[in-house]
Amino acid sequence: MADALAAILETTQAERLATGFVFTEGPLWHPDGFYYFVDVRASMMYRITPGRPHEVVREKTGGGNGTTFDLQGRLILCEGDNRRVTRRAAADRFEVLVDRFEGKRLNRPNDVVCRSDGSIYFTDPGLRVPFAEREVEHAGVYRIAPDGAVSLVADFEYPNGLAFSPDERLLYVANTRWAQYIHVLELDADGRMLRRRIFADMSSDETDGVPDGMKVDVEGRVYCTGPGGTWVFAPDATRLGVIRTPEVPANLAFGGPDLRTLFFTARTSVYTLRAKVPGQPHPWYRLRSR
Repeated sequence: MADALAAILETTQAERLATGFVFTEGPLWHPDGFYYFVDVRASMMYRITPGRPHEVVREKTGGGNGTTFDLQGRLILCEGDNRRVTRRAAADRFEVLVDRFEGKRLNRPNDVVCRSDGSIYFTDPGLRVPFAEREVEHAGVYRIAPDGAVSLVADFEYPNGLAFSPDERLLYVANTRWAQYIHVLELDADGRMLRRRIFADMSSDETDGVPDGMKVDVEGRVYCTGPGGTWVFAPDATRLGVIRTPEVPANLAFGGPDLRTLFFTARTSVYTLRAKVPGQPHPWYRLRSR
């Protein structure tokens, strides 16, 4: 496994960019040269340019967690405590994208990704919402269509991190509680589920970490934070190894001008490593570079 990781990692010693947080999450590279990330438990959002101190972007995020961009480059945020998904409409204002499904209040939106057709997918686990306060009875993965229509893609035990395969025909979903695994949804051209299956078992004797944030590189490898570190799988689900960092990460992103810098949000800190293979670019990046 060490040899398999050596083939895809340029460096193995993580560099710490910043520390002193409570629980970091929501990593996202901006092509202007910085990363966004959040401190979930402190309800803060930051940006950091490597080599410079981090800066506050937003306070009182309502338990801000997963992040992405839409096709116009507008920041999208899952606000877990506020039970909604929002979009940055101005420097100091976020507007609600969705907070209800079929008239019922969402549970606790967690992670979010954008497809190249402009649709937005997000996870909505329910376990941490008191039973008496749950309006949507199931936990699920949802799709926000470009016209704003919201549909349930699939229900789950505890859906968490999300990532698309390079051709966007597969949507990987990390299941965090009870059985720990990565699920994969096979999608049709319109983004609806055709079938589903287990992609990889992530059960482990290690007690620190659960299947959580995910990203995919341009060759289809799946990087999923989990017990002990970041697990790396080949497209056929062969486990290539676990990337170890000083603190166990909850999420990661590919960044840098060449998308070969791995940026980890790991408990009280954020770290980077260099990869040999770039990450799958966000659809907005492609549009922006035209």
